[in-house]
Amino acid sequence: MVVHPSYGHYSGTLVNAMMYHLKDLPLYNTGDKRPGLVHRIDKNTSGLLVLAKTEQALNKLAKQFFDKTTERRYYALVWGTFKEKEGTITGHIGRNIKNRKVMHVFPDGSQGKHAVTHYKVLEELGYITLIECKLETGRTHQIRVHFQYIGHPLFNDFEYGGDQILKGTTFTKYKQFVQNCFNILPRQALHAKTLGFIHPSTGEFMRFESELPDDMTQVIEKWKRYLSGRESNE
Repeated sequence: MVVHPSYGHYSGTLVNAMMYHLKDLPLYNTGDKRPGLVHRIDKNTSGLLVLAKTEQALNKLAKQFFDKTTERRYYALVWGTFKEKEGTITGHIGRNIKNRKVMHVFPDGSQGKHAVTHYKVLEELGYITLIECKLETGRTHQIRVHFQYIGHPLFNDFEYGGDQILKGTTFTKYKQFVQNCFNILPRQALHAKTLGFIHPSTGEFMRFESELPDDMTQVIEKWKRYLSGRESNE
């Protein structure tokens, strides 16, 4: 589901649904095209999102995102293996000059906005790796473009080159295996797993967790079986 109306997506979005169900609340009668929207996750990214029902909640939540006091952790499957088990990616992110639909990293800071992504390796799965990402900033496509920038595009991310076989063998059987994984997970392998913030009314810190969706867990298990089968044949 697309988060909010945009070019090519005028209805059927999360914000459209909120406007229908909360039409009796003042915040949803102001004419704002994105009422209650505090932050976004990309189309085809699964996981957690928080929206506000009142103007007070919207302002307090928005300030937390602006001040970078929220907790946001993502799980992602990326191509390749890492020499270091933990790391930080820093690089300004802005619109790609040649293709305005995607983002680009400008390491010299000449364009775009400052962006920082911390990551750690959770599990190595042969030619792909399960990682956890902690966002220090929240730029459009941040995780996807940052990992493309360091040579580890997200698995099956067609906008950033992850829908190609980037690591592995040239065997036909392996190519078919990867294609089967793409069919199971027909999107970028990215999940917003943890979201923490201070409740705008009670002042209590709240942390929410979302389990990995079936498509990602199926692909992870498929890679594990592939690895065990490969090792037994060696």
